[in-house]
Amino acid sequence: MTAGPPTTVRPRNRKQLIVEAACRVFSGRGYHAASMEEIAAAVGITAAALYRHFPNKYALFAACTDVMADRLVAAVDEVPPGAPAAEVLAAAARVTVEHRRSGGLYRWEARYLERADRRRLGAKFVHLVKRVDEAVQREYALPDRRLRAVAALGAIGSVTTHHVSVARRRTEELLVSAALRVTATDPTAVPEGVRHVELPAPVPRTRRAEILAAAVPLFARDGFTSVTNGDIARAVGLAPSALYRHYPGKVDILAAACLQAAGLLAQGVERSLRGVRDPHDAVVALAATYVAYSFEHTELNSVAEAELAGLPDALRRPVVLAQREHIAVWEQQLRLARPELDPRGARTLVHAGFGVVVEAGRRLRWQDRPEHRDAVTVLMAAALGV
Repeated sequence: MTAGPPTTVRPRNRKQLIVEAACRVFSGRGYHAASMEEIAAAVGITAAALYRHFPNKYALFAACTDVMADRLVAAVDEVPPGAPAAEVLAAAARVTVEHRRSGGLYRWEARYLERADRRRLGAKFVHLVKRVDEAVQREYALPDRRLRAVAALGAIGSVTTHHVSVARRRTEELLVSAALRVTATDPTAVPEGVRHVELPAPVPRTRRAEILAAAVPLFARDGFTSVTNGDIARAVGLAPSALYRHYPGKVDILAAACLQAAGLLAQGVERSLRGVRDPHDAVVALAATYVAYSFEHTELNSVAEAELAGLPDALRRPVVLAQREHIAVWEQQLRLARPELDPRGARTLVHAGFGVVVEAGRRLRWQDRPEHRDAVTVLMAAALGV
């Protein structure tokens, strides 16, 4: 008697497996670049089987955004009321580090949610911030409009945006320590030596530069995929066909924006470290420069961060190399200021500092005021431990 082919048993948690795989794909590739076929392959099923669980890509994406938020809320709500901030932040860090490959979709991709879904997701994060803020205010009461709580969560959430490999327990320790330093810092207490930095804005003196300057706000507002050549051409006052005399395609405009962002940061770093000898002063100068860049070039930064994954390899490579050079400068200066850190630990903290800036800046609605820059610089320096 000949045995028939083995029977494939469909796992009972297939829908959960689909969501888990989709979270990783959306986080790594971006909403528009990800495909249902790619997600199905990651699960080991056909696209047709995937559509039996989710009617379209958007429905699957919306489910993904809920998953991580629900996990974070459940984790912090398990911490008893009145527990110290360290316990609340440790609970958030455990979930975030465990699912770091999935969490990156929140940083920029949630903007693609429809209004009702965005409101529902926002309510969950409001609850999360409130729980952290309650613990923070019990220990260090300051009227800072939950700025420290948001910044602390930004430090923890930063682990979802990079690939620095550190042992899980060590990663959690680094992130929680950085977040606790943020919560213990008065953002209005600006120490001497924090300098105000002004980064010169690029002046579009050529038609190519004008096209780039017009495209960046459109990409930031609507997302790269939604913007057409016609949209960009109208913003500059050109016929769509005229764009091709300056850029081979829309993706080349995006690549130019990413390179411009990297170039502005490189120029700022060079200027900020000129004549600085003390390592602690150097790190604070770098922090002030990064904060200045983030407030002055918010749209450019958001485009460079959100859309980089969608670039073809050949166009993405020089941008990634420039970013690595930028991180290397930070790592070197931070390790001089804190010799106990190893390279990976230093890089993890640098990204934590960037996370503080992103979330604190958002909390302040990127309103470019001296007191806002000072507050975010102080919190970033606290996360770095200087």
